[in-house]
Amino acid sequence: MPFATINGIRINYLIQGPAEKTAPHLLMFAPGGWRSVISRWTAAGGKEAFGQMDGLATLSRHFNCIAYDRRECGLSGGRVEPLSWDLYVHEARALLDLAGAKQAYILGSCMGASLALAFAVRHPSACKGLLLHWPVGGYLWMRKGHEFFGRHMDFVEANGLAAVVERAPRGENFWLDPEIGPWGSPAAVYPEFARELAKQNVDRYLDVCARSRDAIFNDTMPSGASGEELMRIQIPALVMSGADSRHTRSASFVLKELMPQSELWEVLPPHQTGENTLEQILRFNSRLETSARAA
Repeated sequence: MPFATINGIRINYLIQGPAEKTAPHLLMFAPGGWRSVISRWTAAGGKEAFGQMDGLATLSRHFNCIAYDRRECGLSGGRVEPLSWDLYVHEARALLDLAGAKQAYILGSCMGASLALAFAVRHPSACKGLLLHWPVGGYLWMRKGHEFFGRHMDFVEANGLAAVVERAPRGENFWLDPEIGPWGSPAAVYPEFARELAKQNVDRYLDVCARSRDAIFNDTMPSGASGEELMRIQIPALVMSGADSRHTRSASFVLKELMPQSELWEVLPPHQTGENTLEQILRFNSRLETSARAA
């Protein structure tokens, strides 16, 4: 897979689509928190509806798909700085430009749905439609983020950053092993980054962690956009609700309530399958493409 340097960070990405190059672009924000990687869209690395249909292989028959490992995830690099939706959106926009696409459908699953909302707020003209699969939000989601950052910060205070670097290859990523933190993945992949991480001033580093936590897990709303921002999103959106403590039905209902052009798919897990999820996405796409041609 190719790599691009975006904002000074090495990003692993993939562009895959049908032979017909006029197919619309689909910018894909993978699920999994700090496991937001290309393989989460595949049958091997995915789960639930997208795993059942091998999302990347299936969707790339209909769209020119742009998938990637988000910074600090998978094979992508990172930098110790306060993480925010603005940084994530900048990366996503650069990948859209790299693909030569002025507009795309935006698909986000789990925390990727939050990024899709943040992207829509900042670049509405680049969005043909939003596909929000299992959006996250609510008190338990916020608490999970705060607890994971807290576990990492406690580990750093007790053991130092050299212990984070030593543990990172075993922990794999922040969402599987909170003690290694959000920069554990690039530390496990890139020795030069690991050396720089180990040399960070601990007090400064802990401040960066706190600022990242408070920017990404800032309230109990669906993350990625405020209520006021959601009400200003005039982009057609299909909301496909999850049904657990993180991918909450309440988050999906809030999106339907606040976003003027959103629709909520009434089917909930476990009745969502790869087949009917794909059917909903293609139906939504077809309707918007028909409307665009008629305009």
